[in-house]
Amino acid sequence: MHSVVELMRQRKLSESQPLARQDDARLALVLEGGSSRAAFGGGMVGALEEAGLLSVFDAVYGASAGALNGAWLLCERANANIHGWWSPESMKSTIRLTNIFKKLPVVNGDYLVDEVYENFTPMGFDEILASDIEYHPVATDADSGASTDLAPLIKDRATLKQAMKATTRVPLLSGAPVSLGGRRFIDGGMAENVPVETALAQGATYLLVLRTKAPSLDLPTTAGLKQRAVARWMHRNARGAAHTWDNRNVKKQQLEVLMARDSRVLQVAPPANVAKISMVGSDLKVLREAVEVGRRCMTETLRPVLGD
Repeated sequence: MHSVVELMRQRKLSESQPLARQDDARLALVLEGGSSRAAFGGGMVGALEEAGLLSVFDAVYGASAGALNGAWLLCERANANIHGWWSPESMKSTIRLTNIFKKLPVVNGDYLVDEVYENFTPMGFDEILASDIEYHPVATDADSGASTDLAPLIKDRATLKQAMKATTRVPLLSGAPVSLGGRRFIDGGMAENVPVETALAQGATYLLVLRTKAPSLDLPTTAGLKQRAVARWMHRNARGAAHTWDNRNVKKQQLEVLMARDSRVLQVAPPANVAKISMVGSDLKVLREAVEVGRRCMTETLRPVLGD
């Protein structure tokens, strides 16, 4: 049994609660982003919530859409609002490919947080702020390119919402960098698409990592047109972080190696043969199936924890 699964099982059996642990471990839930691809992660957090396992974690770290999935688990509204992944009122209004011709955001994170999360699939902002489990959305500093934990900048509902916008501010597709705490931020996946290094640096001893694609040690590649288009956007809007965009594929590979080799890390990922989903995918049938694939993957991982 993997050490992460064993720790989860022990904490579940003992009804261990955050801030009152009987062990000296620090278990972090770490969530990969990927915009529409994070539908897989949506199903995974739904399975965690259904199993009543939120309390086994000490902290939740997420980049981009992974930070949003983590927020749904923290406020325990993941399953109540899971339909947001395949509802036109949510996805079709947040992702509009035709907006590129209107010079409007293709992926509208502001609308998602301010409208969808308030009126259609209500996010429990106050519950997240009050939770004993730490919430660490990760973004990329637009002026240095550094991966940045936004938790110290979250003070209230307004700054929590601003942090959610910051971690999901995809270059070229989502608008200008987001200001928070006197700094400017862009998408967390730019600097650390799976924020395992941040979690480990802050004392995590075990990590359950929810992936939105199958792990691969191959060096990722980016299509030339996308590489040049985003590079131009970075030089205009986030010049200090341009090097992060240029080097991000090497960084992704380094993180893959870390996750594959570190015995403290357990990854849960969709199979390599599932249908590919682009960052701006909006096929509602495909997204709904991705949610179910993610749920099945997590359910299988949790069998030893739940004694099935």
